[in-house]
Amino acid sequence: MVSDSAHPQRPGQRPASSTNRSVRFRIKRQDRPGEGARWEDFVVDVEPGANVIACLQQIARLSKTAEGKATTPVCYDSGCLEEVCGSCAMIINGKVRPSCSALIDNVVGEDGTITLEPLSKFPVVRDLAVDRSRAFHNLERVKAWVPVDGTYHLGAGPKDTPENQEMRYTLSTCMTCACCLEACPQFNLEENADKWDSEFIGAHAISQARLFNTHPTGATLANERLDVLMAKGGINDCGNAQNCVKVCPKEIPLTESIAAMGRAVTVHGVKKFFSGR
Repeated sequence: MVSDSAHPQRPGQRPASSTNRSVRFRIKRQDRPGEGARWEDFVVDVEPGANVIACLQQIARLSKTAEGKATTPVCYDSGCLEEVCGSCAMIINGKVRPSCSALIDNVVGEDGTITLEPLSKFPVVRDLAVDRSRAFHNLERVKAWVPVDGTYHLGAGPKDTPENQEMRYTLSTCMTCACCLEACPQFNLEENADKWDSEFIGAHAISQARLFNTHPTGATLANERLDVLMAKGGINDCGNAQNCVKVCPKEIPLTESIAAMGRAVTVHGVKKFFSGR
């Protein structure tokens, strides 16, 4: 359970309730991949300061709908419960966000109802749990890592400026929650893994390419990352809707990263043209 002290109230948010309240959850459910979906309602006695995950835990324990009908526990992903792992992202009242940091008092509708749906851009495994393999595959496409051999001591690394370090720290907080991908009109459901490399790579991968291209050691693979972003499904496929930056729970400047990598790709392309390589 996440307390109000862990997530201070932001402007426009409603104050937390000081007493228990009854909240109805309307959850989109699916028993297995490829099956049809259905809706089930649950009523939960919500404690002050509770988040969506805490309520899902109650629903899983009760396994009984609002009508009193026995049902299977609702399946969902969660890990850290403190907005670090990104696994609990889902659509809450029509907006994608991590459910661990979604306090009930801030998301419940005026009618006392909260609607939960799985991410629509990834295959559903069961209920609210989806397969986000494509998001991680796209990180592999841009080689989102620092290429060092850690089997022996390499000595001190290259020096860097505090300004660059601060910029990269912000980019490094990406948790691959896929909120940016869910909100992106250019990123669509594609279950055929053979087609992933030709589809839009997504803002998260573009931003991670910027992170490692600006790292003194990570820049070793800069040209390889830029080659990927130049290809089909790369940065030219971005429609500049800017939905990604609006829904990012870490407030990463994704549009800045897209612009920066767009410039880098242009320079890289010109160099390749004139060098013939």
